[in-house]
Amino acid sequence: MVRGVFTAASGMVAQQHRLNSISNNLANANTSGYKRDVSVHKAFPELLLRRMNDNGVIQFPYRNEPVGSIDKAPVAGRIGTGVEQNEVFTIFEQGSVRQTESPFDMALEGEGFFAVETPYGERYTRNGSFTVGSEGLLVTLQGFPVLGNDGNPIAIKENNFVVDDEGRVFANERFLDDPERLVQMMENEWDETIQVGQLRVVGMDETRYLRKEGANLWNTTRESGDARELVDAERPLVLQGFLENANVNPVTEMTQMIEVNRAYEANQKVVQSQDESTARLLNAIMRP
Repeated sequence: MVRGVFTAASGMVAQQHRLNSISNNLANANTSGYKRDVSVHKAFPELLLRRMNDNGVIQFPYRNEPVGSIDKAPVAGRIGTGVEQNEVFTIFEQGSVRQTESPFDMALEGEGFFAVETPYGERYTRNGSFTVGSEGLLVTLQGFPVLGNDGNPIAIKENNFVVDDEGRVFANERFLDDPERLVQMMENEWDETIQVGQLRVVGMDETRYLRKEGANLWNTTRESGDARELVDAERPLVLQGFLENANVNPVTEMTQMIEVNRAYEANQKVVQSQDESTARLLNAIMRP
């Protein structure tokens, strides 16, 4: 009976982990660039059950002396011993893209991440909801500078820049404060815009092993491999004036939440039933 309590309790803990992942997905259903999590579980080893009153022992006599035996007891079946959480798996499938018409909103169409500078080092995000900081830098909503392919933040001014599908940032010469660059542009008879940088877009060998660090940021791990800049055909398209929606289907998540609650209640009833059976057994034994 005690085994049944522990088996059902492990199921309740597993459903709690599932509920945490589902709740987090629902909470971030409207977060741009969010990737949903899936809690993956594995079962404990099963036990093989045999009939106790029919042991089926066959003796091997030799000169009327037993020398060995085999057990041919009929197998009654198998019994599970519980379940545990194996990992929380992030689904990195592409989310739908919506148009915002804001020049500071950018979406990646394909695999890859924007690189941003944080106080803890370089981090990566799919959330392209940017703005201009007080120092004239392109930053995230948390104030982290967005990095260019040269490793430096991208300096811009409000409403003076455009970004092409390769992530190159062009600024209008009327807003440039660098006379030398302006002279160089005029001598070469360039257009009214000049490239001031290119967004650093990176990828990893094993994205499934990236570690979430909050604020829609990821960090690399030993298993994921270091970030490398994506070039040519590997580089995803950058869409200015668009944002990537979270790849969360609220209807599916709500359905799974109902399933989790039902499974949790079922395991809870098993624990109660085992407890009541144990109480009746102890009362019968202790009865004079």
